[in-house]
Amino acid sequence: MVSDELLTAKKKAVGLNQTKKAVKGGTAKKVYAACDADESFVAQIKRICEDGGVPLDLSATMADLKFACQIDVDCAVCTIMEQ
Repeated sequence: MVSDELLTAKKKAVGLNQTKKAVKGGTAKKVYAACDADESFVAQIKRICEDGGVPLDLSATMADLKFACQIDVDCAVCTIMEQ
């Protein structure tokens, strides 16, 4: 299930590389990783979020994140950016 916060966010980063940049750059507000993504991928996202002190939400599926980000392919990770 996708949170209202993610659906209404005006600024998002989609994908692993953009999420890494946002977390390391201090512009990430919250990271969403798909609960049905590969376990090693999710573990990598968890480490990135822990290192950057950014909250991580694992409640959505890849299809949910695809819908929320309005893209054509399933999404394993996306980030809400600071406004």
